[in-house]
Amino acid sequence: MSDVLGFMLLRPYWLLALPLVALIATIVARRSRGLAGWERAVDPKLLAAMQKLGRIVPGAARRAWLPILVATPIVLALAGPGVRDGDPPTFRNLDGIVLAVDVSRSVAEGGEMDDAKAAAQLVLQSAGSRPVMLIVYAGEAFVATAFTTDPEALGSTLAVLDAETVPAPGSRPDRALALARRTLEEAEILSGDVVLVTDGDGIGPAAFAEAEAMREAAMHVSTIFVEPSLRPGDMPVPDPDGLRRLAEAGDGFHAAASAPWAVADGIGRRAASRLESSDYAVLFVTDYGRYLLVLALFPALALFRRTS
Repeated sequence: MSDVLGFMLLRPYWLLALPLVALIATIVARRSRGLAGWERAVDPKLLAAMQKLGRIVPGAARRAWLPILVATPIVLALAGPGVRDGDPPTFRNLDGIVLAVDVSRSVAEGGEMDDAKAAAQLVLQSAGSRPVMLIVYAGEAFVATAFTTDPEALGSTLAVLDAETVPAPGSRPDRALALARRTLEEAEILSGDVVLVTDGDGIGPAAFAEAEAMREAAMHVSTIFVEPSLRPGDMPVPDPDGLRRLAEAGDGFHAAASAPWAVADGIGRRAASRLESSDYAVLFVTDYGRYLLVLALFPALALFRRTS
């Protein structure tokens, strides 16, 4: 894309065809002059006799230049001359998704962290056009990434999560839910989905209170259960039933990390339906190339003119 005197060429590489068009037109024009080489192939006496009888009409080189007059506007149209729109309308989504991943020792060292990351990635893929963000928590909760409309950008962050990501010991899903609710409110998102990826450690009255408060605020809490394959004696017992009840309290979905499709599909069915004007400037260009095709019509009509 190039910008010259206020005009932008969206496909400037098409201009490379102009020299080729000029070369072809020059060759055709040279061959169209006179008798186009017939004077070298026909006996001179026979040629002179045919000329006296009016059987030979010398070629007109000017008609050979008509194709170049047709092709030039077409090539310029394909180059895509356009003008940048000064103030195009843009919108932002008022539906968002918050992914809260438990990185406490019971999950990060439980042997199934890869399943947790894969389940979280599947949820991100179902986000569609909705903005997404990532929260990580253990004994405390932290915002790992701000809201973004590019879910793939969170993939690299998910890949490096481990037991050292949040040094605070313990597991406080209630703090993760509270942080998610505050973040959604500050972002002025009217309807949000919060997905809790955890083994259920720390699910208690505070977490249920947060889920119910979020439900009243038109937010949904879904849960993905990560069942550890390794559980040393000092680690808590997983609580899948508590996670299922938490999802019910939050009007969300529940699934296991090994088969998270119920959560991903459920969130994917909640299509984004709330939009508002955005303050972000977006590049829009109006392509005027189609109008140049009108200039090619007039010389094209001359190509169909009959000669006597």
